[in-house]
Amino acid sequence: QVHVAESGGGSVQPGGSLRLSCKASPYVSACLGWFRQAPGKERQGVAHISTDGGSTYYRDSVKGRFTISQDKSKNMIYLQMNDLKSEDTAMYYCAATGGLDRTAFGGCYFGYWGQGTQVTVSS
Repeated sequence: QVHVAESGGGSVQPGGSLRLSCKASPYVSACLGWFRQAPGKERQGVAHISTDGGSTYYRDSVKGRFTISQDKSKNMIYLQMNDLKSEDTAMYYCAATGGLDRTAFGGCYFGYWGQGTQVTVSS
């Protein structure tokens, strides 16, 4: 069982930045990542990071704007989001591999989910 809890959402104007944080417990050898879901749309993977080697994976629409990173000493991952666009508006969820009813994204299978944090990009 892995517990993940995210924070750091908010409202920002287009072109602005936000940083999301997620604490994972325990911080196991796995993929940790971020998903998002906008109203009326399916949940989609945003980015993930391998806790062992630190390799990262991004969906095409966020490449060059979002950066996922980790701090193993704090059991944390982060999602730095720059140049935010209105289409980035969604509930963002932290996720870890394992568990049941897994969702595949970038070669990892996620089955542990946080409660979500809202990101709103609007002028």
